[in-house]
Formats: sequence, C-alpha cells, structure tokens
Amino acid sequence: MTSHIPMTMRAAVLRDVSRGLEIQEIRTPRPRTGEVLVRTSACGLCHSDLHVIGGAIAFPLPCVLGHEVAGEIVELGPGNDHTGLAVGQRVAGAFLMPCGQCPACAEGRDDLCGPFFDLNRIQGRLYDGETRLFDLDGTPIAMYSMGGLAQYCVIPSTSVAPLPDSIDPVAGAILGCAAMTAYGAVRRGADLRHGESVAVVATGGVGSNIIQISRAFGAKQVIAIDVADDKLEAARALGATDTVNSTKQDVHETVFALTGGRGVDVAFEALGRPQTWTSALDALRDGGRMVPIGLGAGVQTAQVEINRTVRRSQSIIGSYGARTRQDLPEVVRLAAEGTIRYQDIVTRRFALEDVAQGYELLRQGAVQGRGVVDMSL
Repeated sequence: MTSHIPMTMRAAVLRDVSRGLEIQEIRTPRPRTGEVLVRTSACGLCHSDLHVIGGAIAFPLPCVLGHEVAGEIVELGPGNDHTGLAVGQRVAGAFLMPCGQCPACAEGRDDLCGPFFDLNRIQGRLYDGETRLFDLDGTPIAMYSMGGLAQYCVIPSTSVAPLPDSIDPVAGAILGCAAMTAYGAVRRGADLRHGESVAVVATGGVGSNIIQISRAFGAKQVIAIDVADDKLEAARALGATDTVNSTKQDVHETVFALTGGRGVDVAFEALGRPQTWTSALDALRDGGRMVPIGLGAGVQTAQVEINRTVRRSQSIIGSYGARTRQDLPEVVRLAAEGTIRYQDIVTRRFALEDVAQGYELLRQGAVQGRGVVDMSL
C-alpha cells in the first residue's frame, strides 16, 4: 500500500569534506522487508553530525546525514503485518535503529545493537548490507542512520513510533535523538532516583532535555553548566534550579557551594570534549555517577584522576541513545503530555537549502537548544 511517490528527491549530500553539504537531486529510496518509507517533515541538526561533516569521524562518502526525523509513512515494506504501522501515519524516527534480531537486541539492549554499529555507523548501510540511497546514475550513497536530510527516508520499523496529532510535525523531529538520548541518559545510564541532585554540562539540544527529564524523574536540584549566559537563561526556564558559567566561575567551587559542600549525585556530560568531561567530574560527589553522552571528535580522550575515582568510588557510565523500542514511545508520550517541552527547545528552523548555514551556526555555538530543517520552507 503506497501513496504517490516521486522517482527523485532533494537531499543534502556530503561528497567532499572540503565542499561540505550540497543540495542535490538523487533517487527516492524504497523500503525493503521490515522497513517504512517516510516523507520527512523535519530533521534535527545534531552536534554529532559536525564530526562527520568536518572529517573528524570517518564515514563513507558520498553520504546523506540527518538522524532525528519526523514525517509521514508513505509506503510499507514487506513484513510489517504485526507492527501496527500504516500508510498515512505520522511518526518520529530514532537515530539508533536496532536490527531486532542480534544477541543485544534479544536482551532488549537496543543501544548495543551490533549490526547498527557494524553496518550503519561504519559502512552507511542497512541490515541486508546495502544502502537505500543512490545517485541518479545508480551510484550508492551511504546513510548515516536513516539519512534524514532529504525529502524521503527509509527507516527500519523497529525505529519509528507513531505521533499523536497534538505533536508539532516540525519540532517533533527532535524526539528521536535529542529527547530520546536524554531520556536514555537519565533513565538507563544514571538510573536517576527521586531526590537526587544533578549537574548538566553543556545545555544544547540533549542537555536541555536532560534538565527537563531529570526534573520529571524527581531531581531535587538541577545545576546547568555552560559557557553562554543565554543558554543558561534558557536552561533555567526549562527547570534548572541553578546555573554556572564555566568561563567565569570555578565549576568545582561553585557546584560544591550550591550543594552544601557535597557535590552532585549525577553529573551528565553532553558535548564530548575533554573540558566538559573535566567539568562533569569536578561537580561530582564521592560515590557519584558521571554519565557522558556527547560524542568526541574521532579517537579523542579525556583525563580522569585515577586516585580520586578509585578512592571516592565514583562511576563513569557511558550512555549512547536509549532502548529505542521501549523508550521512544515513552518519550513521545512525555512530549504529548507536556512533560518534555520539545517546542521550547527548537529555536531555529532552516530550509533544506540553508542546512550548511545551520550547521555552521551550530559549530560556532550560536544555536540555543536545537535547530531543525523544516522541509516545508
């Protein structure tokens, strides 16, 4: 069952790191078994894309980036009889696309799906070993997740969740990465308990959602740490109880003063830089948990003080995304009921033609919250 699908579409294609993203006409992809084709209404601009665009993370070229989308299902591939999905349904697509069949997926650990990392994240393919994207002459184009910076994208059925009519079809794009990654960090990585204290280092798209979700899980104190006063102001509006500008204040001294000399129970790091790792560890109490979420540029390292970590029984718990099949529907529910104020986090909307400008502003740190590409512009 399909609606009208054009033979070609516009997409932001990365062919050469020196040229950056270029808007080009390529073939419209078609879904195979266990997949859906989505007409994209919006795609979020995520900081981790910058590592590929700048060449810091190796990825096959040419490729189409974009890994958090919202849109409408326009075609079902075979094998969707029991998914509950249908043509015409509005959905959010998650960046972490579990195959549903590997040992990790069988244990419910969608975040550790082997084929996702081995095939998609390294080779830009889906789980039959092939991409769904091709140039007009048939040359393959790699997919970063679903390749959402395009008018249409193919997504495994494991990785979409229906959206109620109340969800904004443009701002709702951030549910599949910024919001779901934050939910995974709070619920799975930190296992945050009611009454605990939290620090959030870097309050962009993911950090802003961590603030909201931590408050929803009962955090008594949420300290936002960033380098920009306007971002800290926005963080306070989203529920941060305190703010620290790390360019003007000593993170350790200020956080410990705010917590009665104790430090926070959980420190989230949401940017993936050595400096932000240091800030998160500087905020942490004895016995606390540091949860890093941000991806570094290539094979990047951060320093950890060995003796303090050992003697004070501190934990570092990496968190990558969430358990898509369980957690994405819950993120959608929290957004629909207003617990996650996703619309407040989306502060910039770009046309597809302006996507390179959007990423440049993101690289400069000039985007508060999250920017999205609105396909209707």
